[in-house]
Amino acid sequence: MSQSPISLSPDLRRLADEGFEVAVESGHLVLRGVPYVNAAGQVCRGTLVSTLDLAGDRTARPGTHVVMFAGAYPCDSNGRELDHLRHGATHTRISDDLVVDFSFSSKPPSGYADYHHKMSTYADMISAHAEALDPIATARTRRVLEPHDPEDVFNYLDTASSRAGMTALSDKLRHLRIAIVGLGGTGSYVLDYVAKTPVLEIHLVDDDDFLQHNAFRSPGAPSLEELRAIRKKVEHHAARYGSMRKRIHTHALRVDASNADALLGGMDMVFVCVDRGDVKAPIVDALERLRVPFIDVGMGLELTDHGLCGIVRTTTSTPGMRDHVRTKGRMSFDGGGDGVYSHNIQIAELNALNAALAVIKWKKLAGVYLDLEHEHFSAYTLDGNSMVNEDPSE
Repeated sequence: MSQSPISLSPDLRRLADEGFEVAVESGHLVLRGVPYVNAAGQVCRGTLVSTLDLAGDRTARPGTHVVMFAGAYPCDSNGRELDHLRHGATHTRISDDLVVDFSFSSKPPSGYADYHHKMSTYADMISAHAEALDPIATARTRRVLEPHDPEDVFNYLDTASSRAGMTALSDKLRHLRIAIVGLGGTGSYVLDYVAKTPVLEIHLVDDDDFLQHNAFRSPGAPSLEELRAIRKKVEHHAARYGSMRKRIHTHALRVDASNADALLGGMDMVFVCVDRGDVKAPIVDALERLRVPFIDVGMGLELTDHGLCGIVRTTTSTPGMRDHVRTKGRMSFDGGGDGVYSHNIQIAELNALNAALAVIKWKKLAGVYLDLEHEHFSAYTLDGNSMVNEDPSE
């Protein structure tokens, strides 16, 4: 799948991270929202446009120091045109909604090192005069940017990964197809974490309705109107996260032996987030047969006179490491839930912890996080605040 040069090129990511309204359109680099002064001494907004030199899908060093501009000719704070920038006056259509009016020329002694250097320099030269009249006028508008790559899974640019220097690591997840079976307390938090990664597809599998008690066990704060609608969990969560990303697929079904292959075949990771062990059995049978890796979550809690105690468990199973699940009893396939947890007590923080541990393990398997122990079973004990890792792969 192709990716936008903005996500792949450090100079373009830096422009976006610094708050510029940057986009790649019709093979050109576009910087909107640049404040300038017109001949009447008014502060207006224009658009800087540059041809874009690429090496594959990443930027190369700019081949020209010239930029184009859409708007009136920029002036200084007294309304005098910036003659030192003058290069040409050309009415050129870049795309249906972008027509440039002028071109500017200003070349530093060694040229422009990259497109951040080029575009920010021009923006600063033009907007400095606008800032003299309006101190809050800036080209760094921090406007929310929409991706122009039609294959991007997000509805707006992921500037978090680039700001943290994590783009290359996040890209390891970009091609993956993920399924979450069960969208109760822990499963809904798994979705919250996975939805913010660039995975190709997310499949939600649960046949239950989203009811009032679910509002206290999952991320976010649904409105009274949303609760009264009584939608399926998969539909509720897909709508919530659909405002952020694409390719969330819903399956309002219970997984059993008759549909497990169709629902889960071809997945790169399946998070098993259901309470009942007897429901898990056909899911695990199918995943093992299909050679699909999975991570099962669960917790066993008991109410004592001094408060809740118990264990939060994460069990990982991959095609190369399966036996521990059954031979060591790392998962229960009996009916019923685990202690008081089966009564839907409100422990969102433990659900979130269980989900976080599962997603961290998935990201270790994907190469995002360093994994020194390669554990396939971990258990967090609540009362002692301790963690054990067991069943390392060879």
